[in-house]
Amino acid sequence: MTTSEKNRPFEELVAQVRQCRLCEAHLPHEPRPVIQVSRAARVLVVGQAPGRRVHETGLPFNDPSGDRLREWMGIEREVFYDEQALAILPMGFCYPGTGSSGDLPPRRECAPAWRELLLQKLDQIQLTLVIGQYAHAWHLPGPKRSVTDQVRRWQEYWPELMPLPHPSPRNNLWLRRNPWFEQEVVPQLRQRVQALL
Repeated sequence: MTTSEKNRPFEELVAQVRQCRLCEAHLPHEPRPVIQVSRAARVLVVGQAPGRRVHETGLPFNDPSGDRLREWMGIEREVFYDEQALAILPMGFCYPGTGSSGDLPPRRECAPAWRELLLQKLDQIQLTLVIGQYAHAWHLPGPKRSVTDQVRRWQEYWPELMPLPHPSPRNNLWLRRNPWFEQEVVPQLRQRVQALL
């Protein structure tokens, strides 16, 4: 990363991200980077990539996954979408399309191009919610582990990072098999989010 990239004004960087077309040739639709950022944000939500509904509305986590995530966090939509309080920066900024078993993984071009530049500017973040395997791989130090193992080890990263499973309805079976998550982890998450927001 060059000095000029580091010194780029935040608003200019965000405008460039919103106009990004790096992976346009690989997307099923017109690129529409979906992020929510402000230098004042204290909580960062790191997901995978926007789904179809988020792509259509331009609003991150505007789907059943978002409903469950807000429930886990113990906050209402208006708090969640207050960019001065909460930033949302997925691993891929555009909807990657659908494969045989759900949405495709985040495009690989996004994170190397933009992630470090944006994270360096978000210097008020005190809690990062790290959701799903792609976010875990980028944000959590140490050896690669399964999502279940990472979430079980949440206290190793606390209070700066909180590994989470994906809140998608597709994970209902995981939640039933791992009741400790909603019994032990979710209350701690809610308490920390309330203290910060």
